[in-house]
Amino acid sequence: MTTHPLVFVAGHRGLIGSAVLRTLAAHGRMRALVRERSELDLADPWATRRFFLAHRPEYVVLAAGRSGGILENLRHPADLLHDNLAIQTSVLRAAQEGGVRRLVFYASSCMYPRDADQPMDESALLTGRPEPSSLPYACAKLAGVQACLAWNRQIGEPRFLPLIPNSVYGPGDDFDADSAHVLAALIRRFSEAAATGAARVTLWGSGAPQREFVYADDVAEATLALLEGEIAGLELPLNIASGEEITIRELAQKIATLAGYHGEIQWDRGKPDGAPRKLLDGRRLAQWGWTARVTLADGLRRTLDWYRAQPTPKLPGTDTDA
Repeated sequence: MTTHPLVFVAGHRGLIGSAVLRTLAAHGRMRALVRERSELDLADPWATRRFFLAHRPEYVVLAAGRSGGILENLRHPADLLHDNLAIQTSVLRAAQEGGVRRLVFYASSCMYPRDADQPMDESALLTGRPEPSSLPYACAKLAGVQACLAWNRQIGEPRFLPLIPNSVYGPGDDFDADSAHVLAALIRRFSEAAATGAARVTLWGSGAPQREFVYADDVAEATLALLEGEIAGLELPLNIASGEEITIRELAQKIATLAGYHGEIQWDRGKPDGAPRKLLDGRRLAQWGWTARVTLADGLRRTLDWYRAQPTPKLPGTDTDA
């Protein structure tokens, strides 16, 4: 009887981690291994090393970490830097010592220079300064990418795969008013405004920045394909892009309509916009054989339906569970 390989999903309660679990269950080719943070603190290198040596997972999906929108980046820059560095360093070394066959690490599009040419291809990394409001988080993620590439050079084969998904959304997202990214924050704001009959909703910035969003289950499908596929000669890191671009103003109107909000939308131009445009070049992964399948229109409906189905608004805070 053939035993399915064991994959440790770190951050299984977060947005991407929970999507990976759904995808693993649907495909049925791997066994998932998970731990709550109360059982395993991934920032503790000794506990993490003991866990890897005891369970010997063949594959690792490193979706654990701390993230957030502009407000979270402005309020907790040191926590974002420290927490992510601690988890990344701990897990990557333990994975190497535990002899994992392949590990996927999720980086962030905020690592790219603020004024990079669009769409941003992977060679643009480290050619300029990232958006200042997310610089500490970006530096932590850049360190993770470089750690993966350094381990690959030292080992002599590509076991550590750094992926750069653009703004990820979907079921299991963080809808907290303080820490949510823009799409989830808009779903919550307009859902609450529709429920209370609010006459107006005021949003940060001008609404002019352009963004690209990738559905979490698409990211999970790409992850599984890369864990199982032939990757010899594949250049790293890899962008995960949807190819759909939209302004924040257009996104807000779409979500307002879906949520049933018909009041006024105002923009507070005294608040920061963030980077003016973030569109990723997905050709490297597309040439390998993977492209996103879920459109933004479909993904928004699925995410709003999931949010409405929750008994109370989901407020998970940050994805720091093991």
